Amino acid sequence: MSGGWNESAGAWIAAQGTGGDWSRANVLDAAMLRRIDGRAFATALDVGCGEGRFCRMLRQRDIKVVGIDPTAALLEEARRRDPGGDYRSGRAEQLDFEDNRFDLVVSYLTLIDIADFRAAIAEMTRVLRPGGSLLIANLTSFVSTCLADGWARDENGQRLHYKIDRYLDEFPQWLEWDNIRVVNWHRPLGAYMTALLKNGLTLRCFEEPEATGDDAERAALYRRVPWFFVMEWTKSP
Repeated sequence: MSGGWNESAGAWIAAQGTGGDWSRANVLDAAMLRRIDGRAFATALDVGCGEGRFCRMLRQRDIKVVGIDPTAALLEEARRRDPGGDYRSGRAEQLDFEDNRFDLVVSYLTLIDIADFRAAIAEMTRVLRPGGSLLIANLTSFVSTCLADGWARDENGQRLHYKIDRYLDEFPQWLEWDNIRVVNWHRPLGAYMTALLKNGLTLRCFEEPEATGDDAERAALYRRVPWFFVMEWTKSP
């Protein structure tokens, strides 16, 4: 099951451009790169690399990175934009790499796309070398409960508050924007934390990054609702 990604790949590529969408460029990138820069990571795996944007950012930092994705059209675009990169077809739930292979494993807004996220976390841990880091960016579970229609509005369309429902359940939902239609999964934060702890990982950083940039009105929405979190976990030596 592609979760809509095969059908939405072209629209996704168009929407991302070369710099990524607003939330990546103005909320997540800086937080993710703070956990990478100056750390001497030599090898990395980007799980769900899409069109390869974050792989290219890692390669600019002289990190030898492999990007995997199950969507052929996204991999084709990644190779077109970065002919010297290493982009392979693969799924997070069954990684085709030996144990203890990578210094760094990245899941940049991909856990929300993966049905069996517990298997994916186990596999990402397996291929991480002892002492290595698993770096995760994900939607907060507050937001993912009602992604399709989250804001309650008044009669004039002004945002009043964000709705939360079925928080402790785990369920998929179809989302549509910019001609993209894909499945995203909601899980409570505790489900992610339990899976990560079960695999023997140690939490080193948890951040709910603030928006930056010159669009003050848009940035203010990210202060009203914590849209994303960034976590770094390490594997025991």
